[in-house]
Amino acid sequence: MIGHYLMFDRNCAQALDAYEEAFGACVRSIRRYGDMPARPGFSISQEDQGLILNACIEIDGAELMCADMSGPCACGNNQYVSVVLDDPKRAQRIWDVLRQGGDIFMELAPSFFADLHGSLRDRFGICWMLTVREHASD
Repeated sequence: MIGHYLMFDRNCAQALDAYEEAFGACVRSIRRYGDMPARPGFSISQEDQGLILNACIEIDGAELMCADMSGPCACGNNQYVSVVLDDPKRAQRIWDVLRQGGDIFMELAPSFFADLHGSLRDRFGICWMLTVREHASD
């Protein structure tokens, strides 16, 4: 199975909430740093206890793994989560949530290869591509 593992800058819980709202996604599991058994020579600071060590979220049958970085996190644009849809209204609803506080690379608009296509980086530093499949005209 191929999947994505998304790393966040101490805001994974907020990102999961936004993805639940945008996609109607389901959080399957959450483990926090504070849930980890004690290990000699490896301590978790009190302020990091509530950070997410590992979470699994399901979006349209696909699972994404997510976590907070315990150290510095650099957000980039070298990985995208691609979402291909058939429903333009759903695509617009998702777009409207993800664009809040984010950076738009390409507006969600008709393209030569799809009814709609757009790309952005959300406020959590994750890059998304939304595509509504091209429907053959009769």
